[in-house]
Amino acid sequence: MYRFLLLLLFFGATEGLFAQGKYKIQKELVAEKAMVVSAHPLASEAGRDILKKGGNAVDAMVAVHFALAVVYPKAGNIGGGGFMVYRDKNGNASTLDFREKAPLTASRNMYLDKNGNAIDSLSRNGHLAVGVPGSVAGMFEAHKKYGKLPWSVLLEPAVKLAENGFEITAQEANALNYNQKNFARINQHENAFVKKTAWKSGQKLMQKELAEVMRRIQQNGQDGFYKGKTAELIVDDMKRGGGIISMQDLEKYQAKWRNPIVFEYKKNYKVITMPPPSSGGVVLAILMQMVEDQPLEQMGFHSPAAVHLMAEAERRAYADRAEHLGDSDFYPVPIEAMLDKAYAKLRMRDYNEKKATPSKQIKAGKPIKTSEQTTHYSIVDADGNAVSVTTTLNGNYGSSVVVKGAGIILNNEMDDFSAKPGSPNMFGLLGAEANAIQPEKRMLSSMTPTILEKDGKLFMVVGTPGGATIITSVFQVIMNVIEFRLPLQDAVQKTRFHHQWLPDQIYHEKNCFDAATAKKLAEMGHSLKERSSIGQVEAILVRPDGKLEGAADRRGDDSAAGY
Repeated sequence: MYRFLLLLLFFGATEGLFAQGKYKIQKELVAEKAMVVSAHPLASEAGRDILKKGGNAVDAMVAVHFALAVVYPKAGNIGGGGFMVYRDKNGNASTLDFREKAPLTASRNMYLDKNGNAIDSLSRNGHLAVGVPGSVAGMFEAHKKYGKLPWSVLLEPAVKLAENGFEITAQEANALNYNQKNFARINQHENAFVKKTAWKSGQKLMQKELAEVMRRIQQNGQDGFYKGKTAELIVDDMKRGGGIISMQDLEKYQAKWRNPIVFEYKKNYKVITMPPPSSGGVVLAILMQMVEDQPLEQMGFHSPAAVHLMAEAERRAYADRAEHLGDSDFYPVPIEAMLDKAYAKLRMRDYNEKKATPSKQIKAGKPIKTSEQTTHYSIVDADGNAVSVTTTLNGNYGSSVVVKGAGIILNNEMDDFSAKPGSPNMFGLLGAEANAIQPEKRMLSSMTPTILEKDGKLFMVVGTPGGATIITSVFQVIMNVIEFRLPLQDAVQKTRFHHQWLPDQIYHEKNCFDAATAKKLAEMGHSLKERSSIGQVEAILVRPDGKLEGAADRRGDDSAAGY
């Protein structure tokens, strides 16, 4: 298996040709002017082509986003939501929240049985699991503020891909086959994703109904989704399946500009990331500030000391996430206090460098104000404007609801609320009052789109999917580059681990630790558990010579494109 991965990386970094298809998958790329890294080569190419036509990073973002909704249906979407972090060429930063919302008729206990126990299936599968989508509004709002090329031009790649179809890869075929039963069970009508025989690599996926929706959005902007025929199709499907999203929900939805989380790391680095309702920015800040004064570089990459330190920081940060984080429009999230470096040091006061602290002994801190599927793409344009976007349907193919007559896959984001305090979501994450269900509230997320500066200049654009593991994956890749001095490709492609407080385990990819390291961690009191791949990081690094290096994760069909 290891030899196979090496061969895959070799060919991905050189020829990168997808044997059964008509497009290239490039894991590693260096470009002179501009770069796009996303979960699918056709989406990356769509963004690159827009940049070549004179579009900026936001224009490319719109093209990539809608293309992903066609070619990466398990996570790319117009039926979900996400977050954008933007930094212009002059260093000005802004963040856009286009996270899904709870419908107007949602209620606190809507997923509980008569005994007050959470019914997991209701918040994860089918129409009742769907939050009001935000992706189209987010793209439209960002383009309205920062876009350069006409909106209609940016939608054309997605329209053509949906209308003409595209050849799927082996990974896409496997994912579609795995979800066939859900698609068939939840949708009583024919749709593009269900066929009588198994999907195979190289077959074409045609989405004619989705193409019509894309045309309406192309011609009418966000009204092509939230009003008129598309909205009517969504609401009709909700009624058929017992969902609660109404025309009023769709018409009222608006993306929201928020102040970014900005913090310094070791004086010469500045990190720009997402505020609540994403937990990513706050938790990333706590993690980096917890380890800032520790000699990570001396410890070494994946050494027992480094893994122990990072896991101990992660368990404390995730305990805080469970207690304090939610939609700041509805709950007084103590953001400023949690970002205070003194608070991070206080949280690590009981850290023992030789022994793991059992999670049952770790409680959330008390910050006091003193003054699994998701996808990510990273873009830098020729002028130096940068975009980091993470977007999601939540689970693979979201709720598995495919809107009749529209071909839109809808999210299952309602599972990201705390159906009941202390009851875990599908990723095993706990929540409290801060993340309770309320009408029009945005559910808590782990998405962590991030941009870094070094000495005042653009340095890195990074992000990943992965549910609960998103924050720790971004954290590790940043540490790999800054502290362990790994080349970007190694920083992205090497194995990863994850701790989220509860359950009290270090999850890790296969072959993440050698036998000696695993033994030492166990002796220190850590419980290790192997799991499937962690994250699919898309990263861009600005090299000292000004060239852009793109790294597309080996864990998927992710690909870089640039010029």
